[in-house]
Amino acid sequence: MTIRCIAVDDESLARKMMEENIRQVPFLEFVGSAKNAFDAMTLLQEEEVDLMFLDIQMPGMAGTNFVKSLRTPPMVIFVTAYDNYALEGYELEVVDYLMKPVSMERFTRAALKAQEIFEGKKAIQSGSDGSQREDPEESHKDHFFVNVEYSLVKITMSQVRYVEGMKDYVKIYLEGEKKPVLTKATLKSIAERLSPERFMRVHKSYIADLDRVTSVRGQQISLGDSDIPVSEPNIAEVLKRIGVGE
Repeated sequence: MTIRCIAVDDESLARKMMEENIRQVPFLEFVGSAKNAFDAMTLLQEEEVDLMFLDIQMPGMAGTNFVKSLRTPPMVIFVTAYDNYALEGYELEVVDYLMKPVSMERFTRAALKAQEIFEGKKAIQSGSDGSQREDPEESHKDHFFVNVEYSLVKITMSQVRYVEGMKDYVKIYLEGEKKPVLTKATLKSIAERLSPERFMRVHKSYIADLDRVTSVRGQQISLGDSDIPVSEPNIAEVLKRIGVGE
């Protein structure tokens, strides 16, 4: 599965180096380069682009502002000489943040992150119309990946105890782990990746593994050593699914 890439940097030497790096990675395809955000915008309109290697400090429009201006941006890997944009890059959910000069080993690691995300998106898209879902179980694998501080972290479905939503972030609590996995996502997006046979959104801020319910008290369920609130409209469904209600 080939990832179509462009390199955006106001320095010609930097663009050339990015192009050479892209051409060395088998699953990346170089489709063009641009010296500023405006030329890059033209490229995005003319070419199908999956991944953009993007400098931040450029004349006319900074790379961060350029990403914000795009309605449907491709995947982005920032390539910069400055480290003070890392937090903003995280908030923009970029794939990675590379510091110049970039070694080929570090460049390849970033490309592999992009490949993981790209293949995950393609898998979701290929099943969006139901054409490849002959078996209902195939819609939910036994694992999925989430972005955590510029890395992709594998979440094994059987380990998930419950998920807590916190505005723009979620905490995923796993069996055997003291600290939850914190990732920038919505509770809805995580719910779509969990098996509906096992997990239920029991509250506006919580998804629970109903197989782990050990007791029910009022509008609260216990999952071993953790108590989860249940919204009033969901109590009857929870009881039914754990084998208590009709």
